Amino acid sequence: MPRILLHICCGPCSLYPVSALRGEDFVVHGFFYNPHIQPYQEFEKRLETLRSCALDRDLPLIVRDDYDPETFFRQVAFRETNRCRYCYSLRLEATARLAKKSGFDAFTTTLLYSKRQKHELIASIAEEAARKQGIAFLYRDFRVGWREGQREAEARGLYRQQYCGCIYSEMERFCNDRRTHPQRHPGR
Repeated sequence: MPRILLHICCGPCSLYPVSALRGEDFVVHGFFYNPHIQPYQEFEKRLETLRSCALDRDLPLIVRDDYDPETFFRQVAFRETNRCRYCYSLRLEATARLAKKSGFDAFTTTLLYSKRQKHELIASIAEEAARKQGIAFLYRDFRVGWREGQREAEARGLYRQQYCGCIYSEMERFCNDRRTHPQRHPGR
């Protein structure tokens, strides 16, 4: 059976992709590497939730828990409109390198599960990382299982974050909410 390394951004986003890949007879290993997540407490919550999901699903998990926000900020400062490209590249290139080094047959990512991510950009960056590292990238549009995965996460009471992870996405999520729903934020 082919072995695949699945880059995972969080526990809830792993539920459907892991099931789908196993349904295709892949041996799935998870890889958590998300240095963009801010603040550190959020990083810890997401990792803790993923560890719980991995344990429940008997999913081998590789965790790269180095926390280096300074590098992320240096790369995106004054280039905030291109921050997603950098962030996706950072994580997908690391996944491709690890997959190649560890003898996996291919890699993919749960970033392809979210309806809120830049799907085509993710696929393009992953294809480029695959070419550079000489390993296959398995494209799957996991968005077809988004509702199913969200229902399962909710039923299990899993922590589900309200923003992508970086401080900019947090600001956009909460500032846009405040602008469009001022009644939720009295006195501001």
